Amino acid sequence: MKYLFCKTTLLAAILVSLVSPLLAQNARDLNAILTKKFDLVPKHSNDPQYYEMTSTLQKHAPNGDIISTDIYRLSLRCIPNSDPSKKDEYTCMEFTVQLNNAAPVSIPALKNWKYLFAITANNRDSIGGVFGIDHGKFENLKDENGRALLQENTYHVYNAFIDFHAMSVFAEKTKGDSGIQNMSGIGDKIVHAASFSRPPVNLGSGIAEGSYFNNGEITLLFKGLGFINKKNCAIIEYDSGKSSFYMLIKPMPTMEIPTKGSSHYWGDIYKDLSSGWIQKAILHELVISETTIAANNKVSTAVERTINIENVKR
Repeated sequence: MKYLFCKTTLLAAILVSLVSPLLAQNARDLNAILTKKFDLVPKHSNDPQYYEMTSTLQKHAPNGDIISTDIYRLSLRCIPNSDPSKKDEYTCMEFTVQLNNAAPVSIPALKNWKYLFAITANNRDSIGGVFGIDHGKFENLKDENGRALLQENTYHVYNAFIDFHAMSVFAEKTKGDSGIQNMSGIGDKIVHAASFSRPPVNLGSGIAEGSYFNNGEITLLFKGLGFINKKNCAIIEYDSGKSSFYMLIKPMPTMEIPTKGSSHYWGDIYKDLSSGWIQKAILHELVISETTIAANNKVSTAVERTINIENVKR
């Protein structure tokens, strides 16, 4: 027994002497990675990119019960412009809407719709649109069965494009102001240039001019590294802080229904450190609002949104 104990002790000592240098080397390698400086704004590769985006909206009753669950699905193709100073071409391959327990239906007017996108100084074009998204495209939308979408649903269809491109605002270099280019090491945190911006949300004749979304103090955090689609990615956390909005809905020319509310959205963006393209993005949002139907008739609503964006192969 004494001999066995000595033999085991000797074996353990040998193992420790062999493993310890490996553990020390691994610790040094890990430390080198965690303290490394990264370029978070590499030049984009020129190959086409395909994205699938799913937006899930759950409405809650005052007692917390889920009233309804709507799902909006968007498929996009991006053809990059070889000149980085010019706009990339995006094509909506398909858009479907699934309202509560109904079957998904497509929106024919958006199928194969092309538009140009580029981040600009205030992200508005010459006619007041956001990200080059034409408001007029969303007038009088109908589903594949010829049924007109309600104004509320039309807004969420439009907003899917805005939310998608908002990820690029956070993940791409800003023009001279605070942005992702100001971070290089894990743990770096900044206040983004889009903080306190107030983009318009007027949408044709249904949502009147003067409607807006007011961002809070938006922060970015370089929180770590990930491996998505077999690509090394930086994980960028974003947080909107306290945001608010005002919407003036006009179901008919002589009727106005104002809605005021607050929003808090946050999530993660996985950006390829080599090609520069977003590989995955997640958004969570809590929206609390109050709609005035008449002088003494107010309706409160709580909505929880979850968005998942995936870079996919085609």
